[in-house]
Amino acid sequence: MTTQLHRLSNGFRIVTEHMPGLQSASVGIWVGAGGRHEAPEQNGIAHFLEHMAFKGTARRSALQIAEEIEDVGGYINAYTSREVTAYYARVLKDDVALATDLIADIVLNPTFDAREIEVERGVILQEIGQALDTPDDIIFDWLQEAAYPEQPIGRTILGPSERVQAFDRADLEHFTAQHYGPEQMILAAAGAVDHDELVRLAEELFGHLPRTPLLLPEPGLFRGGEIRNAKVLEQAHFALGFDQPGYRDDGIYAAQIFAGAMGGGMSSRLFQEAREKRGLCYTIFASVGAHSDGGMLTVYAGTGAEDVADLANLTIDELKRAADDMTDAEVARARAQMKSGMLMGLESPSSRAERLARVVAVWDRVPPLSEAIEKIDAVDVAAVRAHAEALCRTEPALALYGPVEGAPDVATLRDRLAA
Repeated sequence: MTTQLHRLSNGFRIVTEHMPGLQSASVGIWVGAGGRHEAPEQNGIAHFLEHMAFKGTARRSALQIAEEIEDVGGYINAYTSREVTAYYARVLKDDVALATDLIADIVLNPTFDAREIEVERGVILQEIGQALDTPDDIIFDWLQEAAYPEQPIGRTILGPSERVQAFDRADLEHFTAQHYGPEQMILAAAGAVDHDELVRLAEELFGHLPRTPLLLPEPGLFRGGEIRNAKVLEQAHFALGFDQPGYRDDGIYAAQIFAGAMGGGMSSRLFQEAREKRGLCYTIFASVGAHSDGGMLTVYAGTGAEDVADLANLTIDELKRAADDMTDAEVARARAQMKSGMLMGLESPSSRAERLARVVAVWDRVPPLSEAIEKIDAVDVAAVRAHAEALCRTEPALALYGPVEGAPDVATLRDRLAA
């Protein structure tokens, strides 16, 4: 496989990975404009803008966008995260140029038709309502808010309904002008792709864009805290968060291996102790989510009202115990799971293209996979125990939803962790 990176004179980047033997490719534009780039009054607009991309351009109607990609058997989609908005397609190798042109068109030339804005406003409001009706979805937004109170990175990506109801064409155009400059964009492609041809296309489609000022997001500061919403539900939903390293910090590897050992699978400590031995829950897991300048360890479980206190206390006790008796076998198993998950996940061109865009955004280069494997293998039991010990001195964030009146508060859990 051959990875190549090129930068146009205006700062626009093209990164590709040719995967021999494939007849298809994934190609997309990753824009460094997500939820954390929004001002308070803009909360939700990055996601709104993503929806509007498919609603018509100066050259294509919404129907023509759908027909052109589906006429060649392709697939097109988009998503918004806290750090990026991505527009991507999967097509056969002969249709890469078409997909690239189509994506460029929807990113650079949306019409923001007033009628379509109203249609998508309704769709997004329904999406917000659906999220609020899904406890094991909305609780993670509340945990993020508790961890990063009154900060852009702590706000919901969908935005509050009152903001979404007020956005108009001028708001969308303003956010685009602020954040959709060439230096904020990365064209990433993997599979049956020709790097030189994509560079030529990028020069044609994006080379004319003038450089714009880079508006860096406000740094995220993990503060911790609690959001508790009592409601009559079948289950009590419990989410606990801790400050963790970001992508640029090699400590992320120990953090992810620790999370894997604690709650990454059926053999993990929390699964064995909380579900298999005590029967306190059906679902429990731990994972680390990272961004450019920080991250969060999240432990989530759903349980009955009568068990939520025991589950919360057991979770704290297991996190503490790991600092003293985490074993070589547990660390080796978590390392193996992390490596296999990473490598298996990169067997599709879509996953490869997304990785390319992410690493270029973070490091402005494409580190070889061997570099990540070496760093994973370098994490030993001493590093994981040290990570657990440091975690016991931090301020947690807590989100609770459902019949949670009997759950301990975040101060009680913090004190138990530090004792």
